[in-house]
Formats: sequence, structure tokens, C-alpha cells
Amino acid sequence: MFTHFHWKPLFASESLPGWSFSFFFQKVYYTGIYHKDGGVEWTGPQPPEQYEKQVVSYIHELMLFHVYE
Repeated sequence: MFTHFHWKPLFASESLPGWSFSFFFQKVYYTGIYHKDGGVEWTGPQPPEQYEKQVVSYIHELMLFHVYE
């Protein structure tokens, strides 16, 4: 579904929650912020409306795997 998914903490002190992420989906580059409550804030273009719910769900799964291993 995604290619080149990357994430990193928003703050130098990794104890503060919040992460930036980026990925390609359907040949478009997307960026955003993943909040500690699981919310997604887009900092670039948003995915098409028909895919947004699915994309946000997939971001949540990836962040749970990578951040909360």
C-alpha cells in the first residue's frame, strides 16, 4: 500500500509524544504528524477522500508497530 514509510520524533526529547511521518501512496508524496492520541494531521496534500480512512488506519498500524513495539 505505502512505499518508503519514514517516521521520526517531533522533539529532541523522545519522551515527548508526537512523530512526523512521510510516505508515497499512488505515486504521491504525503507528510503529516501523528499525535499521541492516534490522530493524524496532514502537513502536505491529503489522500483522496475515498482512501483517507484506509490510509489513516494503515498509518496507525505502522506507528503502533514502530513506536510502541
